[in-house]
Amino acid sequence: MGHTYLFTGEGAGKTTNALGLALRSVGHKNKVIVIQFLKWWKETGEYKAGEILKPYYEIYQFGRSGWIGFDNLTEEDKELCKKALKFALEIVGTKKPNLLILDEINLALYLKLLSLEEVFNCLNQIMDISKETDVVLTGRFAPQELIDKVDFVNEIIDVKHPDKIPTTRGVQY
Repeated sequence: MGHTYLFTGEGAGKTTNALGLALRSVGHKNKVIVIQFLKWWKETGEYKAGEILKPYYEIYQFGRSGWIGFDNLTEEDKELCKKALKFALEIVGTKKPNLLILDEINLALYLKLLSLEEVFNCLNQIMDISKETDVVLTGRFAPQELIDKVDFVNEIIDVKHPDKIPTTRGVQY
């Protein structure tokens, strides 16, 4: 039976934790699908790895080019998040991945681009379609209802960081 994992919190490393599971899974020649909500930048290591780790790893982005923060949301952002959720169901049905990562889905919930009902329906359908798929949900601001529903929850805490946070290629992106 597949399990659900949630990485949330204010600290850095939620996506990185999920990608660590992806790498571990790929090492066993398992199929991994990463669906990124709100992300669009293709210069990240996890996006570039898609070409290197084929056929075991696939990554799809559903974000509007130029989206940066909470202040410039549009209807297109909501449409892209709904499209990503629909795509998750389709790809689980066709490819039956061992691991499905829904990166930044918590942020999409927080920004009200998706509803809890939509996400719960999607998770339930994923588990009906493929009993062997583990699902990872990432992003800050996970709602308590989601925390209560999933099997495993890890909170990433920001204990310390420099005043000027570095952007090192291969580490932060």
